[in-house]
Amino acid sequence: MKYSVAIDIGGTNTRVALADEELNIIERKQFATDSENPDVTLGKIAEVIKSFDCDIVGAGMSCPGPLDLINGKILTPPNLKGQWHNLKVAEELSKLINKPVYLENDANLAGLAEAVVGEGKDYNYVQFFTVSTGLGAGFVINKEIYHGAHGFGNEVANCVMMKDGPSHGSIIPGGIEAISSGTAITSRAVKAGLDVKHAGEVNDLAKAGNEVAKQIMDDAKEYLANFIGVVYGYADPEIVILGGSVALKIDGFVEEVEALAKERVYEIMKPYVKVRKSTLNEDSGLIGAAYLAFSKAE
Repeated sequence: MKYSVAIDIGGTNTRVALADEELNIIERKQFATDSENPDVTLGKIAEVIKSFDCDIVGAGMSCPGPLDLINGKILTPPNLKGQWHNLKVAEELSKLINKPVYLENDANLAGLAEAVVGEGKDYNYVQFFTVSTGLGAGFVINKEIYHGAHGFGNEVANCVMMKDGPSHGSIIPGGIEAISSGTAITSRAVKAGLDVKHAGEVNDLAKAGNEVAKQIMDDAKEYLANFIGVVYGYADPEIVILGGSVALKIDGFVEEVEALAKERVYEIMKPYVKVRKSTLNEDSGLIGAAYLAFSKAE
């Protein structure tokens, strides 16, 4: 039996998992990420991998973006600092474990998992969006991630959908992440004077008749549907899968977005618009990373 390693380096914690050829997570470990010194974190990852003591074909790894996926390099993520910036992280870890390491962003890996074992497993053209703290995406064609010319394929957060629209963090005003992500929904509500802590509470207020909350939720769904309509017109996926806390925890969100998206395409295309909720859990990124390592080994 061969195995692969899945690694998720986050700004706060790092997860390392061992997976078998059927993509079952056999063993996992988690520890705090040293956000200033990559040597500490990479050293711990290498120790964990060596402790697995089995035939490992390689490792798939996700890190906070932006990333240079062509060269396996971290660029300038806000939650990793110091020597992390411009680090060829895949190459550095590969030296420590003497196995190939493949870098991807977390949304790409979650999309890959969806295409291999999730709602998209029976399709060749799978579009994935995670609607959570941020809004990320991944497009998978025939079980392979689409990167584009420079590795920035599906870096959609800054795609502007609303003139003079809201913003948060480094997102361009009116960018889709600043309208439809969970953070954006909550931020807009707080700025409007609502006492809420997460997007679910904004949705509860909307259902109770609060007009401000209703407008914020309507915007989140409408502009995401607009964006999905653009995706169908441009890329023609067979299925769009929504993951993340907003899509998974807010009742009716995915169904409403699908209905709206069907109104954003040509009549002849409406039967092909298929928006579904992810059935994978928070391990989707790890599953995608494990599959990536196996597929590259083959």
